[in-house]
Amino acid sequence: MTYPNITKAIFLSRPNRFIAEVELGGQKETVHVKNTGRCKELLIPGCEVWLTEPKTAGRKTRYDLVAVRKSTGALFNIDSQAPNKVMSEWLDAQGFDKIIPEYTYGSSRVDFYMERGKEKYLLEIKGCTLEIDGIGYFPDAPTERGVKHIRELIKAGSEGFNAAIGFVIQTDGVKEVRPNTATHAEFAKALADAKAAGVRVLFFTCHAEPDSLVITEMIEG
Repeated sequence: MTYPNITKAIFLSRPNRFIAEVELGGQKETVHVKNTGRCKELLIPGCEVWLTEPKTAGRKTRYDLVAVRKSTGALFNIDSQAPNKVMSEWLDAQGFDKIIPEYTYGSSRVDFYMERGKEKYLLEIKGCTLEIDGIGYFPDAPTERGVKHIRELIKAGSEGFNAAIGFVIQTDGVKEVRPNTATHAEFAKALADAKAAGVRVLFFTCHAEPDSLVITEMIEG
């Protein structure tokens, strides 16, 4: 997954979860943040960020903030739409007979439905941008929607689907994602219940550049 254009800027502040103030070409610019998570350990005043310019009509902001350099030097893609895009590209190369994104199951939309022969698969994708000491954690903010998706996967597994939840790790060098129990204990319990019920937990390592993100490996959790 690549961005058609990319511009470097300096992060100044985040007035709310949807926008940020950055310094671009010596001027202050208000930009859209493509991630509603907290990202407090990433978006620190003075850090390097990268912007894209979608050029779509009717926008309130000219740029989207999609990547940031952490104080450790690691580059993070924080675009919440990127995990599904790179997963779609990865799935296309895995030999499935059918792939349907945004598949309606129960009262939820699961990110991907796949078929291979007579086998049917459901895969829910979560992007991970919270890293502590080389370990990824999810979520970085409470997610009732995430809990609901896990419960649906447990049900799907009981009905014969090959059900899995995949964490796309949006930086280099991190190979494991753990539940962020302190932030959302209910999600941690749901994930443990899912593993006990046979739902696969998958970690997708990535290589991130300011203008791209690509999956490099799948690891079973």
